[in-house]
Amino acid sequence: EVHLVESGGGLAQAGGSLTLSCAASGFTFTRYPMSWIRQVPGKALEWVSTIGAGPGTASYAESVKGRFTISRDDAKNTLSLQLNNLKTEDTAMYYCAKDVLKLGAQVTASQRGQGTQVTVSL
Repeated sequence: EVHLVESGGGLAQAGGSLTLSCAASGFTFTRYPMSWIRQVPGKALEWVSTIGAGPGTASYAESVKGRFTISRDDAKNTLSLQLNNLKTEDTAMYYCAKDVLKLGAQVTASQRGQGTQVTVSL
């Protein structure tokens, strides 16, 4: 059974930083691209970033490019997201996700964790 457990969220001031982590189990982590997605209550899921399997090429949403950095540690089955220069619009529940599909603005994931809340204040 796939388990994805996020941690590291919290309250930060605009311009500040947070580091999110995700512990993965129940599948061969090294074989899968992994993603971070986020959601604001009442709004659709938003794709944030994906890192490929193996060497791990990273891609980012335009809204976070240059501010967020995704990484993975395959030895520890861990996915991370470094959030720098936070903005109030980054406030959301952040999810670690597997098998993310993007169809236009629609985002789906076959598996995601319970999420970790990030709140950015002025």
